[in-house]
Amino acid sequence: MAAGEVASGASAVTRSLSITLVMLGSVALSLAAALGAPMVTAVIGLILFGVLHNLLEVRYVVGRFGGLLSRPFLDLLVALVTGIVVCRLLVGVVGRPAVLAEIVLGYAVLLAAARHVLVGRRLVAACVVIGVAVAASLTFPDHHVVVLAHLHHVVPLFFLWEWSRRITSRRGRRAFRAVQVLWVVAIPALILTGLIDGWLTADPGMVRSVVGDGDSVLAASALPGTASTVLGLRLLTVSAFLQTMSYVVWVALMPRVAPDATAAFEARLPWATGPRVWAAGFVAAAVFAVLFGLYFAQGWTVYAALSSYAAYLELPVLLAMLVGGASLSAPHPAEDEGETASESGVLPFSSAPHRGRAGSRGGRLSIRPANKGLAASFGPDVRS
Repeated sequence: MAAGEVASGASAVTRSLSITLVMLGSVALSLAAALGAPMVTAVIGLILFGVLHNLLEVRYVVGRFGGLLSRPFLDLLVALVTGIVVCRLLVGVVGRPAVLAEIVLGYAVLLAAARHVLVGRRLVAACVVIGVAVAASLTFPDHHVVVLAHLHHVVPLFFLWEWSRRITSRRGRRAFRAVQVLWVVAIPALILTGLIDGWLTADPGMVRSVVGDGDSVLAASALPGTASTVLGLRLLTVSAFLQTMSYVVWVALMPRVAPDATAAFEARLPWATGPRVWAAGFVAAAVFAVLFGLYFAQGWTVYAALSSYAAYLELPVLLAMLVGGASLSAPHPAEDEGETASESGVLPFSSAPHRGRAGSRGGRLSIRPANKGLAASFGPDVRS
């Protein structure tokens, strides 16, 4: 093996290991913050990174899976989600009817996604499950809202798992995925068991002037009737931890390791350049900081409404990942060919045009390996 190839391989090892170690370090720091001051962590993180992480999440999803989120399907999704936003804004005025309307529209998004990516028995099965879920959600609407908020914190796992297919070493890929399962599944499960209840606190601390006694923050993450119980405190801690890690993923990690998604998004929306998206996020953070400081409850309502775009636009992709199975992506050489990979250590992907239900079998997204020569322009080498 040539000396240059050895040096390149060693450099790739360092980069892949660094990504996994940085994620592991982020898990430790986020957990320490969430255990020490969950309410402070949740509120300060929301003010600083809430809007920005939503913008960057939408940019990644639309850029990376543009073939699936094509028009006119995307127009339908935006219209439905806009209806959800309006419902959330009207909850304080209309009350329960707005909540029920939001639930119906949310499942309409899921049904539209199912019809877009599934056919045959899978579509029928999905419709049956959606029907049962609709009945349960309309029967327990307050539970629906809280459960949906917690499930949104789990979403990064699926996108990180899909992205990790670019890591060309099986060992490196497994190590990266193990860290993601640790923070999304294992640590929240540990907190919910009650084994570390002695570490938990509901003290508002430095955000007392913003949230008062913090009852509204506890209620936002707790199941109905549990806000003042130890279960409510556990759920607040889990929410603060997962929320912080979501910020790490969307604000720090994905823009660095998936610049191809950013490029695809900017090709689709040339006016939404990287600097403009970041600037919009910081300006919005400043506006919401003032709003939260003056009227926290109202600010939370507006933020929760606008964040619906990020929460619901990713549903078709998640459905394709979970139910569509192998039809979402072509087999990745990194998984099927052991250590075979491009010299850069990255196998970039491009989203094939989505041809709809009549144009391709099942109307499902096909993601193909991109030109090998483009690897250099698609960011850091990833190999371990």
